[in-house]
Formats: sequence, C-alpha cells, structure tokens
Amino acid sequence: MTATTPAAPAGPAADGSATLRELLQTTDRRRRRTDVVMRVLVTAAFLLAMLPLVSLTWTVVSRGIGRMNADFLLYSMRGVYGGMDAGGIYHAIVGTLLITLFATLISVPIGLLAAIYLVEYGRGALARLITFLVDVMTGIPSIVAGLFAYALFALIFGPGVRMGLVGSVALSVLMIPVVIRSSEEMLRLVPNELREASLALGVPRWLTIIKVVLRTSVAGLTTGVMLAIARVIGETAPLLLTVGVVDSINTNLFDGRMMTLPVYVYRQYAQGLVPCSADDLACVPDITLQRAWAAALTLFLIVMLLNLVGRLVNRWFAPKAR
Repeated sequence: MTATTPAAPAGPAADGSATLRELLQTTDRRRRRTDVVMRVLVTAAFLLAMLPLVSLTWTVVSRGIGRMNADFLLYSMRGVYGGMDAGGIYHAIVGTLLITLFATLISVPIGLLAAIYLVEYGRGALARLITFLVDVMTGIPSIVAGLFAYALFALIFGPGVRMGLVGSVALSVLMIPVVIRSSEEMLRLVPNELREASLALGVPRWLTIIKVVLRTSVAGLTTGVMLAIARVIGETAPLLLTVGVVDSINTNLFDGRMMTLPVYVYRQYAQGLVPCSADDLACVPDITLQRAWAAALTLFLIVMLLNLVGRLVNRWFAPKAR
C-alpha cells in the first residue's frame, strides 16, 4: 500500500498566496517617505547638537595650543607680573586635583550609601523625603553651595576664611546628588533574581549587597562617579568664594588660599590686555588671554581624560556575558 501526496491547492487559495507574497515584497511608498523624512530629521538634530560642541572644541584648541608647553605646565605664577612672557598653571593644577580629590572622598561614600538605602532599604516617608531633597539639591546653583560652605566654616574659624577644605565641601554639595542619582539608577538595574538567589542560600542581606549588588554594578557606579567629578571640576563661583586666589603653590588643604584652574582662567581673562610701553620689547600685551585659553585647554583635556577613564573602567569591570 503506497501513500499518496495530496495535491497542492489550486484556484482561489493559490491566488491568495501569490497576492500576499506580492504585498510582502512590495514597499509601501507612504511608509518609505515617512522613514526618509524621519532619518533626515534625526540626522539634522544630531548635526545641530554637535555644532556647538565642535565649535567649542575648535575654539579652545586653536587659541590655547599656542601657549601650551612644558614651562607653562610646570611653573607657577610666583614672581610673574605685567606682560612678562612667563608664568604657568602648575599651582592651579595641583590645587584643582587636591580640592576635587577631597571632594570626591567626601561625596562618594555619602552618595553611595544613600543610594543603597533608597534602593535596598528605603520605604515610606523617609525615603520619599530623601528623594525630594536629592531632587532639590540637583538643581541648586553653584554659588549657593559656595555661600553655604563659606557660612559653615565662618562660624568655626571666623569671617574671611579661605582654604582648600572649604572649597572641597562646596564641591561635595554639588557632587553628592549627582552620585546618588547615578548610583541609584545603576543599583536598580541589578536583577532581583540575583538578590533572591543569594538570600535563598542564607547569605545575609548586607553581604548580598556587597558581594552581589555592588559587584554587578561596579562599572556603572564608577562611571557615575567619574561623570560627577567631571561635573564639578570646572566650577568657578564656589571656589572663588571659598578658596580665593594665590600665585604660589599650596599643597595644604587645611591652611591658606589655593589656586584652581577655573579661577585661574577667570582671573587671567578678567585682567584683559596688559599696557606695554613702546621700548619694552619683552612685554606681551595679550599674555593674560593666552594663559587663560591655555588653562582652559588644560581643563578641557582633564575632563576628557576623566571621561575616557570612566569608559575604560566600564569596559573592564562590566559583567562578561558567557
């Protein structure tokens, strides 16, 4: 007994399949036009958004690269006056790095612990209050943060206090909400199944947070901290109020004024052109503007370096998919 293959349907069914195949292979002209229009709009928006960034980069690099050399990076402004073709930003680089580093040491533990509380333990009115205060602090003007830090230390040391520690506290006020927000988002991305599996094995909650949650999100947390540092390292107003200006190198955060790169840029640019006599050939009229643009380029490179480090850390410590 042999099996027979049923014959293919003919008639209206075959015509319907051919029509469906033809419709699937044909491009709808209306959808195609809509797709082209959306592509043009998205590309135009991207180019428009990139225009200020490219223009800013070109302006800073073209005006600052001429003054950038080893002497400019390795010497301070001590003993430099008038239109002398000398002086550098070494004291400003040291001040910027020390003040920002101490602000990071203050902000990261507070911000990270607050984010852990909000994600892992926060319930009820207290969590909502903390979230509301973080939202308010995110939009606080930088000059207000500087006034707060100055008023706080003026109560302890008296009016007129100027030192790097006050600047670090002012920057930490701006940095803490950024760290909390970024860390909170990263911690919420950790799947609950990982927490539940660890708790089901009898691991305490605090150890689950350290070994599982933080380990899984360490790349995102590090990137958030780097972005927070890049956010505050260019602040000028709070440092102008709390740290002041100085022409010499000061590595002590707890004593005396310090110079930072944003304040250095502002101070040099505010001095304007230097009056030079006709017989003084060594005087450079626009030396202050040259120093300002070169210092701005240095600050720009530091921010780019921090962003690059953040991306590298994200790539190295991100959980590998097997």
